[in-house]
Amino acid sequence: MTDAGQRLQARQVAFRSDPEASDEALLVRFGNGDPSVAAELTRRLAPRVLSLATRVLGSRAEAEDVTQEAMIRLWKIAPEWRSGEARVTTWLYRVGMNLCIDHKRKARGGHVDLDAIPEPPDPAAGAAEALQEGARRDALQEALMTLPERQRQAVVLRHIEELTNPEIAGIMDISVEAVESLTARGKRTLAKALAGRREELGYQDG
Repeated sequence: MTDAGQRLQARQVAFRSDPEASDEALLVRFGNGDPSVAAELTRRLAPRVLSLATRVLGSRAEAEDVTQEAMIRLWKIAPEWRSGEARVTTWLYRVGMNLCIDHKRKARGGHVDLDAIPEPPDPAAGAAEALQEGARRDALQEALMTLPERQRQAVVLRHIEELTNPEIAGIMDISVEAVESLTARGKRTLAKALAGRREELGYQDG
């Protein structure tokens, strides 16, 4: 085996023995020429971008395009990535959000596929429960799509992706106070939109 082959094999063995390596560490390794970590990074990161983009755009097909483009951009910047400067997920959310905005600008007035929801029903749930859970997700997606663009972005990042307000502020390039205002207004609007459907969706007051 050549020296290069031995080095690659050593890196692959190190990866297998360290499955808890951080996203940042794996990206640095990819940028340094180790392709063996690409699959793990894709497994970790692509579903996050896909979930975000689907909620923001309302279209699974468009969300898949955004995810693909975001991951391509991640691979391109990998050689320049410096550990400790930022979290990979924060960078990727920012890129994904910007790509969503670009898609919305290009497709103003286009069709929105409200049936495309990324998370399938729990296969362990009974048929009735699965149908009800699907109805809840559909109702939430419909309500999300009625929000103003910036409110929807903030609500998705805060209450679905569960990011902190400072993280969202960095992604959306606004102040923490603005994030708080957007999420509060968006949450109130969603609550009003869904209030009349609580019984239909199987929610119990109490």
